[in-house]
Amino acid sequence: MRDILSEQYDLIRKTRETLFSFLESLPVDVLHKRVPGFGFDTIAHAHLHAAGCYMHWLVKFARIRSYPQFPTYEEIQSADVAVLRHWFSISDAVVNEFLSVYESRLSEVIYNHAEDSMGVTPLWLMTHTITHEFHHKGQIVAMARCLGYAPPDTDLVVMEGLFE
Repeated sequence: MRDILSEQYDLIRKTRETLFSFLESLPVDVLHKRVPGFGFDTIAHAHLHAAGCYMHWLVKFARIRSYPQFPTYEEIQSADVAVLRHWFSISDAVVNEFLSVYESRLSEVIYNHAEDSMGVTPLWLMTHTITHEFHHKGQIVAMARCLGYAPPDTDLVVMEGLFE
């Protein structure tokens, strides 16, 4: 199962690269323009929040490593795409470590007493973090549209030759 999850996460990383490339084409100030009506009102903040979800659930909940010091509010307000990439590179390392630790125990219920003794499986944790990222990716492209920028298709990357 780990191989399947690793392959799935690799597809997600490739899809994320489409979003990063688009964001790099935008002026940096666009990443920080407020767009009312979204949970995180700027593109940069929403993207960093998605990276933070991997930290929270896979690090803090599953206790696989020490929790990295997440950017301050001031750092979030000045983040460029290089900063976003940096935090997702940490997320990538966290996912790889998480899958290594739980590869043979994906259906085992694990508990975190700091989270009100909530018990979930490692498979649930991976599913939650992935769907959470895609939820915010959708918000990010919607924010870009609201700001007058047309994002590319950011759906899951299609592997060459898959539909031939």
